[in-house]
Amino acid sequence: MVQKQSKVPVYLQIKHFLEELIDGSDYGPGDHIPAERALADQLQVNRLTVRKAIDRLVSEGKLERNSTNGTRVPVPRLLRPVEPQNSGGIARVIQLSGGIPSNRLLHFELAKAKESIASHLIIPVGSDIVIVRRLWRVDNTPIIIETSHIPAQYVPGLEAEDLISGQSLYNILGERYGIVAAFSTRTFSVHTPTSFEEQTLMLPPHSSTLLMRLLVEDANRRPIEYVRSVNHPTHVNFRNSVPARE
Repeated sequence: MVQKQSKVPVYLQIKHFLEELIDGSDYGPGDHIPAERALADQLQVNRLTVRKAIDRLVSEGKLERNSTNGTRVPVPRLLRPVEPQNSGGIARVIQLSGGIPSNRLLHFELAKAKESIASHLIIPVGSDIVIVRRLWRVDNTPIIIETSHIPAQYVPGLEAEDLISGQSLYNILGERYGIVAAFSTRTFSVHTPTSFEEQTLMLPPHSSTLLMRLLVEDANRRPIEYVRSVNHPTHVNFRNSVPARE
């Protein structure tokens, strides 16, 4: 409960109380928290102090307000399958989730492969690679920054103009170059975003994101793409579906 004699400001105590509340088992995405007046009565504090605590959580993306329905735990805008065999491209996953996908080209470059990238793509260090960085949105909300590394020898003539209008990279690979993704391997880690990533994804300060690294191979198990995917911590959730134990 709130300790008014504590050195910690009351609104920060309420913020901590609410964080524990929404992180507990009783609340999930889409659930509404108690009204400000009810919280003020429960905690025996001023309603404006409760509002200040909620404002802070809203600014951090941990709660969201609706002008008619109160304040709730945010609902993720995208559920990304963990299993490679069930995923498909991001646009397809977004559509299956009921959203409208779009992407914007952030960066296009012909570069030399550093050791870490070359080892994944099984090409010599210093080989030419194409780097494509895109921002993915769901219903105009930025959710993912995805950077693809592709051996340049597989995509001769590929230019930024080919992707500037949001065209599907995999469609271009298949239709123009006969490259079809057949296998993928994913690894996940917690990531502290760069200032660019923080601004582009409109993240609250001091956020952490889930970083997915993806190696894509064709039917002959030839690596065709190495991807670094930075996912918004609130708008993107990963889902793993496994058979129930008998």
